[in-house]
Amino acid sequence: MKFDARIAKQLKPGSHLTFASFPGLRLEVTTSRRSWIYRYKSPVDKCMRQQKLGQWPEMSYASAISAWEEIRGQREAGIDPVLAKKRPKDAGKGYTVMQLCEDFLSGYIDVHRQADGARLVRQRMLKKIKPIEKLQAAEITRMQAFDLLNSERHAPRNAAVLRSELGAAWDYALDAARIPPETPNWWRLIMARQLRSKGRIVAGTRVTEKRILTDKELSILIPWLKNFSPTIADVLTMYLWTALRGGEIVAIQGKYIAQEDDGTWLIIPKVTTKNKNRSSAHDHRVPLVGRALEIIARRKEEYGDGYLFPTDIHKHIPQKSVQAIVWNHQPYALDEGQTLRPVLPVSHWSAHDLRRTSRTILASLGCPHEVGEVILGHVIPGVAGVYNKYRYDKERREWLTKLSDYLEGLAPKIVQEEANRK
Repeated sequence: MKFDARIAKQLKPGSHLTFASFPGLRLEVTTSRRSWIYRYKSPVDKCMRQQKLGQWPEMSYASAISAWEEIRGQREAGIDPVLAKKRPKDAGKGYTVMQLCEDFLSGYIDVHRQADGARLVRQRMLKKIKPIEKLQAAEITRMQAFDLLNSERHAPRNAAVLRSELGAAWDYALDAARIPPETPNWWRLIMARQLRSKGRIVAGTRVTEKRILTDKELSILIPWLKNFSPTIADVLTMYLWTALRGGEIVAIQGKYIAQEDDGTWLIIPKVTTKNKNRSSAHDHRVPLVGRALEIIARRKEEYGDGYLFPTDIHKHIPQKSVQAIVWNHQPYALDEGQTLRPVLPVSHWSAHDLRRTSRTILASLGCPHEVGEVILGHVIPGVAGVYNKYRYDKERREWLTKLSDYLEGLAPKIVQEEANRK
C-alpha cells in the first residue's frame, strides 16, 4: 500500500504497515513511538531478523526508502546487517587469503586425502591464489573472485576445480569462525555452470566424444603393444583384459594375488580403491584369466609380494606416465619429419578408452548390467545397491573369460574377413 500519514497516526500499538513495493519495510507502532523496520531472512544462517531504520515522523517515508535500499543492498551482497553491526570492527582483520588456505589445507585436506593427493591440492591452490594471497580474506570482493577464476577460464576444468576448492576453503573458515559469519562466499556464487569443458584439443581439433576402439582397431593395436616397453605393454593389456582403473592396475601388489578353488584372483583392498569412503563398497575382486593371468604370474614371480609395476624412481609407475607415453607415440605428437619412436597405427585414444572399450564389448556379448558394473568396480546405486549384496564372483569369472576369448579371437577374425572381401 502507499504511505498515508493520516493512517499512520491512527495505528494502534502492536499494529504495523507494510509496503508491497518495498519488501520487508514496515512501520511498526508501540505505545510510545512509530518506527521504520526492515525485516529480512539472513543470507548467513537463514534466520529472520529485523533492523531499525529510524522513527517516524523524524525519518520521512522517502528517507526510510533510502535507508531500506542501502541495507537491502548489503543483504543481497551476502552480508547480514544485524550480525555485521554486532561483531567487533577488527574481526577478521589480519587474516589473509594465504592463511585461510593454509588452515584449510592442513586442517581438512591433509586429514582427509592421501598424501600424494593432498600434496597436489596444496601445490595447485597455493599457485593459483598468488594474485590475492596477501589480501584480507574477509574483504575479498565479488569482482576479485571473478577476476581470479576468469583468468583460468582458458582451462575450464581446472578453473572449476579451483572454484570448488576455494569455496570449500571459505566454508571451512566460516565454520571455524576465522572470518565473520556474514562474509560472503563468492566462490559458491559466481560463474556457476559457466566453467564447462569444451573438450581436449587433439591435433588442433576439440574432441568431446567418448572414444571406444572398434574390433578392427583392436586387432591391429593388440599385436602392436609389444612396441611399447614391457611395463607399458603389460599395463595396457591389463586395461583390456580386466577393465580395471588405471590407478588400480599400476598399484597392484603381489600380496593381492590369491589362489582359490575356481582359479587365481586379484583382490584389491577397498582402502586403495576409488570407493574407499563408500560404506556399501567392498574389496574389489578380479578373476585373472588369459593374458591378465600370464602377466600377473610372470611379474609376481619376478617381484614377489611387492608392487608388480615398479620403476627406478617410484614405488610403482604413475598412472599419468602411462598416458603420457601413449600420447608420445600418437602420430600427432611427433614434430614434422620426426621418426625417433614407433608411431601407433591406431590413433586418438587414451589408456582409459581401453577400459571403456572392454565394458562396451561385455555389453555387446550380452553381459548383464549388474555384472558389468561390478567388473568395473562400480557400486550398484540406489535401493538395489542397499538390498542386493550378492558379489557376483561366478559371473565375473564367466564374463571376463568370454571377454578374453573375444579379444584373443579378434586378430584371426579380422584377417579372415579381409581375405573373404578379396
